[in-house]
Amino acid sequence: MATVYTCTSSSTSHFTWPGRTGRNKGNTRQMTAKVSVEDVERVAELANLELEPEESGRMVHDLNAILDYAAQLNELDTKGVTPLAQVSELEGAGGAGSLRPDVKQPSLDRAAVMPQAPETDQVFFKVPKVIER
Repeated sequence: MATVYTCTSSSTSHFTWPGRTGRNKGNTRQMTAKVSVEDVERVAELANLELEPEESGRMVHDLNAILDYAAQLNELDTKGVTPLAQVSELEGAGGAGSLRPDVKQPSLDRAAVMPQAPETDQVFFKVPKVIER
């Protein structure tokens, strides 16, 4: 019996995950979600982006290609692969050993940096408003 997870969006996107006992054991995972123009327009609105109609069409195409690729990746046999929370957990990928030590250092002298700021109240830097809503 399949369980359908419905996305909360203006489209009819959904994911179907048929019952499985393990990866690639006869049943297949199907990703049936597709991004619509309405989805792209809603995300653009939330991100405060202005897209031209041809850009929306390209975004729909590109995002659906990404979902199709993710569906292909879901078909890979990962039974022997240890799940990771971060890529940095991989050997040789950086990890905690490659980070600089966290050493307390004094802050910059306020008297030295405030005169260089374009606008200040001598306590804080003043910056232009960037979010309209």
